[in-house]
Amino acid sequence: MARLAYTLVVLALLPWALLHLLWRARRQPAYLEHWGERFGRFPQRNPAGPLIWLHAVSVGETRAAQPLVAALRARHPGHRILITHMTPTGRETSEAIFGDTVERCYLPYDTPWAMRRFLRCFRPVVGVIMETELWPNLIAACRAADIPLLLVNARLSDRSARRYARFSRLSREAVAGLSAISCIGDGDAQRLRALGAGDAAVFGSVKFDMAPPEAQLALGSAFRNRLGGRPVFLCASTREGEEALILDAWRQRADARALLAIVPRHPQRFGAVAALAESKGMVVSRRSADREVPTETEVWIGDSMGEMFAYYAAADVAFVGGSLLDYGSQNFIEPCAVGTPVMIGPSTFNFADAAREALACGAARNISDADELVAVALHLLRDEPARSAMGAAGKAFAARHRGATAKNLELISGFIPAAS
Repeated sequence: MARLAYTLVVLALLPWALLHLLWRARRQPAYLEHWGERFGRFPQRNPAGPLIWLHAVSVGETRAAQPLVAALRARHPGHRILITHMTPTGRETSEAIFGDTVERCYLPYDTPWAMRRFLRCFRPVVGVIMETELWPNLIAACRAADIPLLLVNARLSDRSARRYARFSRLSREAVAGLSAISCIGDGDAQRLRALGAGDAAVFGSVKFDMAPPEAQLALGSAFRNRLGGRPVFLCASTREGEEALILDAWRQRADARALLAIVPRHPQRFGAVAALAESKGMVVSRRSADREVPTETEVWIGDSMGEMFAYYAAADVAFVGGSLLDYGSQNFIEPCAVGTPVMIGPSTFNFADAAREALACGAARNISDADELVAVALHLLRDEPARSAMGAAGKAFAARHRGATAKNLELISGFIPAAS
């Protein structure tokens, strides 16, 4: 009965979902593409060989899936891989990272018939959901079709756990329907068990296994040359509302030689953030210009996809967005892996355990507001020994936690029939 009530709510919300797609398409036209997939409509296919399916809702999950996809391709070379998404940016990230080595589509909205059509069309031998996406009708459809569905690299904050707990019967049925769960940390496992998961292993995060690609490091060196050797303070994966605070604080205290680089989290905001900086009287250049950055530039906007490692490699000091305001933080493991000193704000519930350890071992510094952020950044730009110590601690921190991909590979492989 709980799932029936949930399905009725999903149906009632479908008209709103269509309006939402149209609204988002005003700034991101890709939302108008592949609508049929969102309702379980897929072209006729002639599948050749068994298929492994991974669901990565958006950009962060897609990037996190990179080492796991590589491991699955190496272990199961006779299997095709399908990656599903919910956002155009996730799909574009998949195209940039994997090209035509994987298949991709949108996962339908969670109605029983759309999920059944999806499973009948692709016939995966196993399904893998990255991080935490609990779709009750999808889980029920997989159980009915005898398709193992795993939740891997799972994270569940206190806030999300409370939200799921409001619908305890539905959540309990959903997590109990999963074939296996692997979590990032002990806290995530405990919260999932409290929701009704029978078992939840703790493997750590596959994001620690994302080694900086040599091509990205080389691009970072090219960026440094374009920036003219100036000290660079990078604000990466910033979220709405954070850029205005950072720009105001930077204008009040900035060293004339230092360059502020901002890479917004969502590509549809690239233009808006550049316009915001210009409206404050600042001289702005953009990465998409693909040329030397003029010496009078005060703010450099990183308006490209799939180059985050390069931005970190080009920076002297980095701040990871989504942590200054209450978004829970974006991934700060990447700058640690590159060896770039990193700062994070007070909101880190998406990476709570990792944030505590990174701060404790000196791999990161915590700031409380934009004024403190800029003050600490300028201090670090002048203190090369402190930057070196933080960078070394960051690399050690990232190396210490590697290995989750191999554990998840073994878990997933155990559900892939030898006959497939």
